Amino acid sequence: MKKTFFLILFSAALLTLSPGQNIDIRLLREINLNRNTSLDPAFRVVTHSAYPIGAITPVIMFGAGYFKKDTLLKRNAICTGATLLTEIIIANILKYSVDRTRPFETYPDIEKAVSVNSPSFPSGHTASAFALATSLSLVYPKWYVIMPSYTWAVIVAYSRMDLGVHYPSDILIGAVIGAGSAYLCFRLNQKIRTPRF
Repeated sequence: MKKTFFLILFSAALLTLSPGQNIDIRLLREINLNRNTSLDPAFRVVTHSAYPIGAITPVIMFGAGYFKKDTLLKRNAICTGATLLTEIIIANILKYSVDRTRPFETYPDIEKAVSVNSPSFPSGHTASAFALATSLSLVYPKWYVIMPSYTWAVIVAYSRMDLGVHYPSDILIGAVIGAGSAYLCFRLNQKIRTPRF
């Protein structure tokens, strides 16, 4: 797991440097400039769903656990909430430390189809979507949780490039941060729940 994480992180770092940057912008241009603009409204809805769904899901889980008196459901809700908080902290520290300009600011041919007001790297929406999808998949490892969760997360990630506000490397690292935060919080939750003798 650690080797995979560092390999992905290293690959994304290479993409942000020239000639890696050339691959990054070429791929973004392919996605953004050849998009079906009639899908822009749908992609805006999906892209704007990342934060509200991420915020409401652990609240609903905890509320259901409270009313059902289900301790495991409440713990899973807390784990999911902790995952999202961890992801937000990591993504925002990186976002404002790296301070990467948005692709449409650097490359005027990129068509911005949604408003943004923060640096580009990494994608916070993608990190949030993958944090939620991975967290839910770890605590409920059933196909009917995993498939829709990751399908939604991938569409959120794609929408950020389609709408012209993120490079592919922003998306890749956002997904790694989200999934990594979920895995970290899940493992900590398991350690806390394991009785010590």
